[in-house]
Amino acid sequence: MKPRVFVDKPIAADIENFIREHCEVEKWEDAHKQGRQELLAKLEKADGLLTTAGREIDPELLDHAANLKVISNMSVGYNNFNIAEMKARNIIGTHTPFVLDDTVADLVFALILSTARRVPELDTFVREGKWGKVPERAIFGVDVHHTTLGIIGMGRIGAAIAKRAKRGFDMDVKYYSRTPKPDVEQSLGIDYLDLDTLLQESDYVVLMTPLTKETEHLIGEEQFKLMKSSAIFINASRGGTVDERALIKALQTGEIRAAGLDVFAEEPINEDNPLLQLKNAVLLPHIGSATAKTRYDMAMLAAQDLVRALTGEQPKHIVKELQTP
Repeated sequence: MKPRVFVDKPIAADIENFIREHCEVEKWEDAHKQGRQELLAKLEKADGLLTTAGREIDPELLDHAANLKVISNMSVGYNNFNIAEMKARNIIGTHTPFVLDDTVADLVFALILSTARRVPELDTFVREGKWGKVPERAIFGVDVHHTTLGIIGMGRIGAAIAKRAKRGFDMDVKYYSRTPKPDVEQSLGIDYLDLDTLLQESDYVVLMTPLTKETEHLIGEEQFKLMKSSAIFINASRGGTVDERALIKALQTGEIRAAGLDVFAEEPINEDNPLLQLKNAVLLPHIGSATAKTRYDMAMLAAQDLVRALTGEQPKHIVKELQTP
């Protein structure tokens, strides 16, 4: 008898067919129409779950999934995993690193350019017929080239951002991470700084750390006070890495110039969130990896590891906390 798999997000037909070669598959075409109880019922007989980082894997879910052997995230992040519970129940957890690095780095630069040159604001300005009706200086932005970029978190995506900054925009790139990366420093010509110094010296601050207990609210009131009043802050990591109230205050008071955000404390963003009223904030709906090709590649990679785990092979991308020595 084939192992049973539940897929809680739409996937391409050929990816579904690949899984069906090895497993019985049940899936939701539109997860937004389904509730928590429906999910728990679907998982009662499932051996594997194909999902995303938006699906909270908590003890209640695992209690309803006694047969579950593997959870495969169609995302690089896995802060949705309850690592301790999964380890205690001997459940494999996989994710999809590498395939989205360049796509997310592209989006970070879209946010940098959009905030620096006020692209969304001035698009509205043109559409509302205001062009030519205000002094030209009123629509000035700021340069990106030959400025200082500070990157917090120098993983693969951080390195891809640094490469674009150095080679495409002649930026002076600084970085902070828990562990210095001398190989990246040498290959890209970037410099390591402690966090406070990086915040003080950077014209653009990009946050690219995973969400952990150590990085929750890594950037808050104290950190915004250290930044230049002309600084632009970019977050494409996770909403929980920033104290959102402190960010809103920094934007409202002019403590920093602007922010470009792809992630938020609550997603989707609440309709009464003050960020929605701020012209100096560019807001995106968590689309870091959202291109057709990248999302396809992520889903296929997740499906391949799911099948490997259920057919006796070793998955290639088990999250580090669940890897066995």
